[in-house]
Amino acid sequence: MTSLAQRADRDTHFEVEQFYYEEAALLDDGRYTDWLDLLADDLDYWVPTRTNRLRRQQTLAVAARGEAAFFDETKESLAWRIRRFDSGMAWAEDPPSRTRHLVSNVMVRHHDPAESPEFTAADLQVRSAFLVYRNRLEREENVFAGSRTDVLRKGEDGSLRVARRTVLLDQNVLLAKNISTFF
Repeated sequence: MTSLAQRADRDTHFEVEQFYYEEAALLDDGRYTDWLDLLADDLDYWVPTRTNRLRRQQTLAVAARGEAAFFDETKESLAWRIRRFDSGMAWAEDPPSRTRHLVSNVMVRHHDPAESPEFTAADLQVRSAFLVYRNRLEREENVFAGSRTDVLRKGEDGSLRVARRTVLLDQNVLLAKNISTFF
């Protein structure tokens, strides 16, 4: 997120925070089909892998586009995953996980079109921190922490939609047996 972009006003900031709280509630309640409605049709949802690097090599710590990623998804591919959950054929989620999504440190700025011309000044750049607690079966517990950088845009109905989400997990080695949760 560029520091030169104009910060959003209080009302917009509040609207974005409420949007994220609603999104977290939908994910925690397992209402994935309703969660899809919060995503733009041209969504880019990317969770690159990370490696530990020396300070002088930090630019190589996050995988580049086309390299390894935990998720590299579109709205259509996420919808496919959700249909699979609902089919009962996703063994990693039967019985389903219980999750708690906590979102904080929300910073909202108006998008700078010079940075990414596919988005407009009406779009919002949002950075947030998250903590996702996941519990499954009797003894499986996972905690995922990281940051999200989103581009949010207003839909035709005036409500916010996630057009782009980049998730950076703080862990470079995930100890979870699977990552069948969304961030």
